[in-house]
Amino acid sequence: MKRHDTEANGISLHFVEQGEGPAVIFCHGFPAIWSCWKAQMEAVSKAGFRAIALDMRGYGGSSAPADAEDYTPYETVGDLVAILDATGITNACVVGHDFGANIAWNAAMMRPDRFTAVCGLSVQFRQPGGPSFLDKLRAAGKDHFYWFDMMRAESDQAWANAAVTVPGMIYWTSGEAPEESRWNPFDPSRGLLRPAPTASRTIDSISSYIADAVAAFTCTGFHGPLNYYRAVEPFTRHSAAFAGAKIRQPSMFLEGALDGLNLVAQPNAESMRSNLTDLRSFTILEGVGHWPQFEAPDATNVALLAFLKSL
Repeated sequence: MKRHDTEANGISLHFVEQGEGPAVIFCHGFPAIWSCWKAQMEAVSKAGFRAIALDMRGYGGSSAPADAEDYTPYETVGDLVAILDATGITNACVVGHDFGANIAWNAAMMRPDRFTAVCGLSVQFRQPGGPSFLDKLRAAGKDHFYWFDMMRAESDQAWANAAVTVPGMIYWTSGEAPEESRWNPFDPSRGLLRPAPTASRTIDSISSYIADAVAAFTCTGFHGPLNYYRAVEPFTRHSAAFAGAKIRQPSMFLEGALDGLNLVAQPNAESMRSNLTDLRSFTILEGVGHWPQFEAPDATNVALLAFLKSL
């Protein structure tokens, strides 16, 4: 693997690449770092692709601006464009998980010339326009939705002990957690800030990654990562130019059947095709929660490679 740092958009971006061939750029979500994609990077590079994964702004080796409005898709998609420019790549398939999926969808929507295919894991494309997602929840009286807590200033400190919060969040959102106590985005008593049990096959299987992530967040803190939640409403206010936009590039969606986000919006291939006009792959992994790249890396790689090879 080759490690790089590039200066762009007033910040420094850290990214890693592996392999040669058509480019695939990976965007992680919360709370992760670039190396959550190692299994996918290895599979993709062995199959003849150039895999690139970055620490998104706010994370790991990249800069962490303090202002929440520096984390809207206008900025984060700009970071992806900057990495393509720094590596001399004309265009790429963009792959994202969690908040990284949101960035990937927006990259495809905003810059179809640079991002010619898109794969979203765990988070569906949310078409701009109309009342904001959070305003709809407020109007429905769903004030306990977890995003509202994530947006509070106090959350920086609540998440600060990375040795507890990082493995805890991964465990409770995984398919391994018991159904009755698994994360529920609308139930604070089944929230993200619970310690993981001492024995967990999910955590044990990624122990090296957990150690790296804990070290990274212990160094950087969580203010930048949590700013992605705080940037949602500013972006909504300034996204009118994209109201009703569709993604017409080849696209793929994959998620776990036990992902708590299914309680927010149940995925459905037919309904997704109204906004993803070339949806080529729709995969639900049974027994898997919010982290398919950790919980089912082989199945995730099979689906991703099938999609990439179809392009």
